[in-house]
Amino acid sequence: MQYHEAADYLESLQRRRPKLGTETTARMLSHLGEPQTGVDVVQVAGSNGKGSTSRLLEHALRAAGLDVGVFTSPGLNDFREQVRINGTAVPKARVTDFVERIDPCLDRLAADGDMPTHFEVLTALAVDHFGRAGVDVAILEVGIGGRYDATSAVDPVASAVTSVSLEHTDLLGDTVEEIARDKAQVAPTDTPLVTGACGDALAAIRTETDVVTVGPDDADVVAVESGMRCAIESEVAITGPDWALETNLQLLGQHQAENAGVAATLARQVADVDTGDIAAGLRQATLPGRFEILDSDPTAVLDGSHNPGAMVTLASVLARFEYDDLHVVFGVMSDKDHDSMVDELPPVGTAFVTRPDLARAADLDTLVAAFDGNADEVTRVPSVPEATERALSAADPDDFVLVTGSLYAVAEARDRWTRLLVPRDSGRTPGEHVSGTASFPEEIDYRVLTTYLRPDQAAHIAGALDVLGGDCHQSTTGAPGEFVTTVLSGTERQLSSLADAIETEGHGLSNVAGRIRRAIDGPPDPLGTDDTAVMGILNVTPDSFHDGGEYDEVAAAVEHARAMVAAGADVIDVGGESTRPGADPVSVPEEIDRVVPVIEALGDLDAAISVDTRKAAVAEPALDAGADIVNDVSGLSDPEMRFVVADHDATLVLMHSLSAPVDPDCTREYDDVVEDVLRDLSEQVLLAQRAGIEREQILVDPGCGFGKDADESFELVDRLAEFEALGCGTMVGHSQKSMFADVTGPSDDRLPPTLAVTAMAAERGVDVVRVHDVVENAAVLRSVDATREP
Repeated sequence: MQYHEAADYLESLQRRRPKLGTETTARMLSHLGEPQTGVDVVQVAGSNGKGSTSRLLEHALRAAGLDVGVFTSPGLNDFREQVRINGTAVPKARVTDFVERIDPCLDRLAADGDMPTHFEVLTALAVDHFGRAGVDVAILEVGIGGRYDATSAVDPVASAVTSVSLEHTDLLGDTVEEIARDKAQVAPTDTPLVTGACGDALAAIRTETDVVTVGPDDADVVAVESGMRCAIESEVAITGPDWALETNLQLLGQHQAENAGVAATLARQVADVDTGDIAAGLRQATLPGRFEILDSDPTAVLDGSHNPGAMVTLASVLARFEYDDLHVVFGVMSDKDHDSMVDELPPVGTAFVTRPDLARAADLDTLVAAFDGNADEVTRVPSVPEATERALSAADPDDFVLVTGSLYAVAEARDRWTRLLVPRDSGRTPGEHVSGTASFPEEIDYRVLTTYLRPDQAAHIAGALDVLGGDCHQSTTGAPGEFVTTVLSGTERQLSSLADAIETEGHGLSNVAGRIRRAIDGPPDPLGTDDTAVMGILNVTPDSFHDGGEYDEVAAAVEHARAMVAAGADVIDVGGESTRPGADPVSVPEEIDRVVPVIEALGDLDAAISVDTRKAAVAEPALDAGADIVNDVSGLSDPEMRFVVADHDATLVLMHSLSAPVDPDCTREYDDVVEDVLRDLSEQVLLAQRAGIEREQILVDPGCGFGKDADESFELVDRLAEFEALGCGTMVGHSQKSMFADVTGPSDDRLPPTLAVTAMAAERGVDVVRVHDVVENAAVLRSVDATREP
């Protein structure tokens, strides 16, 4: 079975059925060998806040060094996003294996008239994946209610009910009390249920189980949003009976502070996690589509609020922002209370009512009626992507654009910021006569770009490119969710004309037009060196893998730096902590003492100075001492790092890694190492931008050897040109690495393969190579440059 066949089968399963209960899921888990055995399971139920609480708990546990599986719903674009271990979606091979193993069970269930739903089978997939991987903790977000939800087929060691409001009354009951009692059935046997519910809902829950309450006051655990650190982070304080912590959250609002309080309490119940680890983990947590700020001038926010209760909390967060006019893109499901949702919004300037591409989305006439009297102007737009583009175009810099109503609408709008146009091939190929040139055939720049589009977008762009004489190939095979894999190929002139044609023709393609132009123009050059620059490595450490101890004295380090610049280095990268496997961590004061004196001594050097650190507390004094660049091999694992870089208007090298220092046991099963790394880096770039770092100030490094084996590292090198899709500069750090162990021969001399990869990187348009041996690598780059001379 191929993955696309397995995925299509799972997507084809029914979404609802009359039967309630956990027996069907239990039968599937029995068929799979009870994979939940040996895994501590946490169940998170609630009307709102389940996804945020699950993500906050995940990061709190991971900060303590635990392996954590998380099952949430719905996924923004692909069901694999709903099943993650340590932030990584379930691999395609695991999905295929699962479908092959569960298929006989599904046949028996179908024969018994008990065919499960998509959610029930996905629950079994999640539990099976977590059990086979041996995670320490598995967090299961409840789908609906609690008593009969598929996730309740597993006995939890800890559970939560985040909040309770009227929802799914056809299934759970007509009152808040009935719904609360249903949700309370997720309570564990030997541990109190943690809850943020209050009032009548809390009273009803108390009739079912013992509880630990979380709230802003008069609760067992008091959780308060005490202020705003900046526009994208709030300050929270959480106080338990015998513990307390303060931290910042990227998830804004008092309700998120309470969700963090629930998560912190669960973390202490499950693994008695240290409050310092909890605080660090909570600050790292992000969740796409939950008051996610993705742009400024105008401010653009995506929020998946999908019921009146969620709209109340959304409005409370909106109230802290100053803006002139509010432009709302509103797409919601037909079974929701549209009128009450709209009533909770602040005054709306223009409402762009729209429909996510689902059969159960509310029709536009219904939404127009909901905004009657609640908006100065209401505009119908058939698709969410186009509605988003129109709202952004209509807004002035001091306005606010909000996309809300459902996570389905948010997912379609979010494409605008996350879509990549990946160059698959480029070069010069024989072309036919082009108007305005000589009448004989000539060589013409030819491009091949791959992206994912929504079906109507793919159809429209294919027709437009066909008219221009280019080619567009489309396939749904293997594409995530509802996307269509779209391959655009043509000359630069044809693709430029395509960008002009689709920019104003609807379908939400104006941003795609901009990406096409960016692909033609090429990525920015953050260092302004035009050709591939050399970053010379200066390790002022006693234990780095290649040159540890050689330059750990200031005088020796300065002398070596000057020699590297004389040999052709454009940047000197000063590092005070080794990231080799098994390296001991270095304290912040010691790392500062190592790097800052060297950086100060290099102030008159005719080269840019980079500091190689993953700690914001080291980066700040290094930048104050004269560094121009921060080379963060951890990919912003320190949440403060992006703010330090932004405050100093510095350049950021953002590397993809699973662990730093390198942990050989920290591995990942990649579906396609380049696509997976691109996707991860894309999210990290968005985080950097939210803090105020311009994309043109960022260099991305795919991280050869950091959580990748030799084959995967060579694959990254071979396809380095694809990283131009991120719209940033690119850097590769390959010098003398263990990826060359199998190609060096008996001599174990890693310089020759290092030089070969330097040449390959330059030919693939990389902006910077980070190397130890500057003389030799600079000579290679001069040779590559010579081949480009006319």
